[in-house]
Amino acid sequence: MTEGAGMQHTLAAPVTATGVGLHLGQITHVTVLPAATNVGRHFVRTDAGAELIPADVSAVSQTRLSTQLGSPEGPYVRTVEHLLAALWAAGVDNARIEIDGSEVPLMDGSSLDWSRLVQSVGTVEQESPRGGGILSEPVIVRDGDAYVMALPASELRFSYGIDFPMSAIGNQWHSWSPMAGDFVELVAPARTFAMAHQIDGLRSQGLIKGGSLENALVCDEEGWLNPPLRFANEPARHKLLDLVGDLSLLGVLPTMHVTAYRASHSLHVQLARHLAAICLSETSAPA
Repeated sequence: MTEGAGMQHTLAAPVTATGVGLHLGQITHVTVLPAATNVGRHFVRTDAGAELIPADVSAVSQTRLSTQLGSPEGPYVRTVEHLLAALWAAGVDNARIEIDGSEVPLMDGSSLDWSRLVQSVGTVEQESPRGGGILSEPVIVRDGDAYVMALPASELRFSYGIDFPMSAIGNQWHSWSPMAGDFVELVAPARTFAMAHQIDGLRSQGLIKGGSLENALVCDEEGWLNPPLRFANEPARHKLLDLVGDLSLLGVLPTMHVTAYRASHSLHVQLARHLAAICLSETSAPA
């Protein structure tokens, strides 16, 4: 995974996928291709010219229920977090992601299909080293009792807590370290989830048009409408997946322990922006 020192990597061959987007409900086709060193991960809207949309925190333009990159007026690409999490976890530093619409396919609601596609072709080492940031002080962003914070640590770790009034979800936590567990096995399969009573309201606002019981877990007061779950704490693991995807917009992550509680894409991205500013200033400071 794209953490710390080492050499850059890209895909060994292109991979392709087709599916429906969660919010817009449109079918899009995606091809992820190898890319040269030092170009990072970036999207190209093949239906809207050849303009590059960098998978970088500076390009985030919207964070309501998903993360969107690019200009609000377009071209933009939304719901990028699951694909980007899979690429980051596989150690893919450089990739060209061609897409013929404005939303990345949801697939089964998790990162598993993306991770398996990357595994099917593998990665290749490139000739340029990765950069590396330094986190020397705690960083926290909050909104009421929701927060996400990063602490200096000896290894990279993510911890996520959620708390919902639905008894089927309740209070859940999950913690994952890339050094101690396989992303594809422990995080990637966790699917997005929704509350049944919120669905009509969200759809009336032009959201989750592509959501279904095939690509999202749905819960009501009685329990899950489409069991079984893949993990007892699958919702917490999915939020951790989202966090990884959003923080991957930093490129190389500093060694740190990131803890989130009842957070959101907005808070994830706010933390990423703070970390980008801190790590840039510290690595560019004179010795």
